[in-house]
Amino acid sequence: MIPDFIRLAELRVNRNMRIRKMETRVTASTVNGQAYYGLPTNFVQMRSFKLNTSPLTDLDYITPERMDQVWAGTNTGQPVAYTITGDEVRLGPKPDGVYTMEMLYWQKPAALTDSATTNFMLTANPDALLYGALIELCSYTENDTGVIKWTQLFNESVNAVQTEDDRDRASGGALQVRGDQYV
Repeated sequence: MIPDFIRLAELRVNRNMRIRKMETRVTASTVNGQAYYGLPTNFVQMRSFKLNTSPLTDLDYITPERMDQVWAGTNTGQPVAYTITGDEVRLGPKPDGVYTMEMLYWQKPAALTDSATTNFMLTANPDALLYGALIELCSYTENDTGVIKWTQLFNESVNAVQTEDDRDRASGGALQVRGDQYV
């Protein structure tokens, strides 16, 4: 049962944490007239999506329903929006040529197995995975006191890691209002 507890702990961490170490970037080319493209297999959540045009084109997220309303039919052009449906990303309008897409997203860490005994999450946050596995063990053995104890420690661990990461992203001087131009 221990491998199952570890796998469930990994799922729990992936649902509760979005940190810089989970970010990755991928580029791909569009195909003229093709709206749908597969998401990476380790995709958890989108951080940003753009076309590497000059200037860069940030793509706006819209709901699948709104995408159908706005970009139904055979409209083509330079994409300005995207949505996610299942394991695919859809561009609107359909590309009228070849563009380089760049996706920054949060990825699932590689799963721990007998042959893959470590990953960046285990190296950086072993306490979160341990507490997550202990929650699953106590749940399996119907130890409600243990579930409460390990859930509290898990939440504290995840919150501390997330707070540390958030602080790292905002480190530096005090916030200042600046124009769009850099000198």
